Amino acid sequence: MKNLIYLAAGMIFLFFAQGCQDKKGKNYNQINDDQDGIAFIKNGIEGGLMEIKASGMVITKSNNHRVISLAKMIIDDHTQFGDDLEKLKADKKITEADSISPAHQVQLNDLEKKKGAEFDKAYLQMIVVDHEGAVKLFTSATANTDSKIKKVASQNLPTIKMHLDSANAICVGLK
Repeated sequence: MKNLIYLAAGMIFLFFAQGCQDKKGKNYNQINDDQDGIAFIKNGIEGGLMEIKASGMVITKSNNHRVISLAKMIIDDHTQFGDDLEKLKADKKITEADSISPAHQVQLNDLEKKKGAEFDKAYLQMIVVDHEGAVKLFTSATANTDSKIKKVASQNLPTIKMHLDSANAICVGLK
């Protein structure tokens, strides 16, 4: 009889423990996806602002038509990405102001000091590094459970990859 009581108590305990574990896991995953989604939005906006600002410098400082064409394309595309991300930001009720990180601001300040081919090379290297990070960021966001985040990431990822490929190709061609 004791064994039957212990067995029943053990089964009840396991049932409740399993129920608690499932709920905790689901909430944890949902919180993680929300945090990942918010990080995607914030980092996407910040990276876009930096790239638009750097690309704006290209238009006034570069004489290389390929670099200028890439910069104009980045400004146009990242302005559109920014609009998409701002809509997600409003949906998630994120109230923080958009700004360029101190690390990116240092890069922009260093870029501003360069001229000629040195400027073009530094710009392209910055764009390559930033777009490699953006590809990882947007690829990760394509797995988010929020359908709006997934859609924005999926729609914009091919363009980001194209920017990366273009910047690499132009960089290789620089003298």
